[in-house]
Amino acid sequence: MKRILIMESNEGFAGELAAYFAAQKEFEVCGVTDDGAEGLKLLESHSPAVVVMSLFLKNKDGFSVLEEAKRSGKKTDFIVLGNFADDAIINRAIALGARYYFMKPVSAELVGSRAAELSSPDPAGGREKFERRRPSSLDERISNIFISIGIPPHIKGYGYLREGIKMAVEDPHVINNVTKGLYPVIGERFNTTASKVERAIRHAIEVAWNRGRIDAVNAIFGARVYIGTEKPTNSEFIALVADKLILESMV
Repeated sequence: MKRILIMESNEGFAGELAAYFAAQKEFEVCGVTDDGAEGLKLLESHSPAVVVMSLFLKNKDGFSVLEEAKRSGKKTDFIVLGNFADDAIINRAIALGARYYFMKPVSAELVGSRAAELSSPDPAGGREKFERRRPSSLDERISNIFISIGIPPHIKGYGYLREGIKMAVEDPHVINNVTKGLYPVIGERFNTTASKVERAIRHAIEVAWNRGRIDAVNAIFGARVYIGTEKPTNSEFIALVADKLILESMV
C-alpha cells in the first residue's frame, strides 16, 4: 500500500481527494493539510510515495514545499494543482520536481489515475515523463468545473447548463439574449420548453450554492466573485464560465 499526502487549500476538494484515495486499495492517506509548513513535517515523518499539492497553501506555498523537498532529496512524486496556465509557472513546478501539473478544476478521479500510474513500477526505469495536462475537450473542461463546484450530473440542469456554456463560448453575444435566444435553442435540442430550461439551470446553480462550495467557485474564477449565500443569475454564471474557458484557450 502506497502512502499519499494531500496538501490542498480548498477544504471541499481536499475532502473529495481524501475520500477518493481512501476508497482505493492501493493507497493509504497519511495526511491532509492546507498548510505548507505542516505539509513538510508530514512529508518528513511519513515519507509518502505521492503528494497531491496545490500551489496555494498557508505559511509556505507549493513552490517553497517543492524547493525544500528537492533540497532534502526526498524520493516523492508530486502532482501539482494550480489555477494558472502560465508556462513560467508550469515550467518552474516541473523544474522543481513536479511529475504532473493540472489546471484546476480537475476531478479527484483523474488525479487518482495519475497517482496510480506514478506508484506503479516503471519497467523502463524512467522517471522523466511529465504531463502538462489540460482537459482535452470543451465538454471535459466544463464537466470538471461542474464537479469542482458540486453540480451533480444526474439533474436536468447539468446538461442544459453545459449546452448553454458551449453556446456562449462559440458566440459570446448569445448571453445578451438568453430568454429569446439561448433557452429556446437548448429547449429544441433537448425536446423541452424554454421555461423548463431556465428553471432547470437555475436549480443546478442553486444546488451548487447550497452545497457551500463558494471557495471552489471563487477559485475557479480567480477572485472572490461571490460571498456567502449570494449567487449569480443564470446568464451571469454562464457568462463567467464561458469567459474563463475562452481566456484559457488563448494562452
